[in-house]
Amino acid sequence: MLFRGGPPSKDLVHTGLCLESVLQARFAMSVDILDHHFVPSHEILPKKDAKTLLESLSIEKENLPRIFANDPVVKKIGAKPGDVIRIVRKSLTAGETIYYRGVV
Repeated sequence: MLFRGGPPSKDLVHTGLCLESVLQARFAMSVDILDHHFVPSHEILPKKDAKTLLESLSIEKENLPRIFANDPVVKKIGAKPGDVIRIVRKSLTAGETIYYRGVV
């Protein structure tokens, strides 16, 4: 019997957390999120292109919409805080739309 009316032991909780991380890791290895049809194209903008983009828009990198470094796609493409990401989404009306995000 696992529980006798009291809280679970720390060992049992720890084992459950370990099992959850193992399952998440296996799922992450088996599924390429970039191949999913709902995930738009993401790419890291080269520093030179990012500088040109920011100058053409007359903004600072901090003024870009943000995307977190722990976002699954950001992790997958290897982006780091400070990088600028170009996201190309398919659109029924416009064909393609381009968005830029700063990694934080």
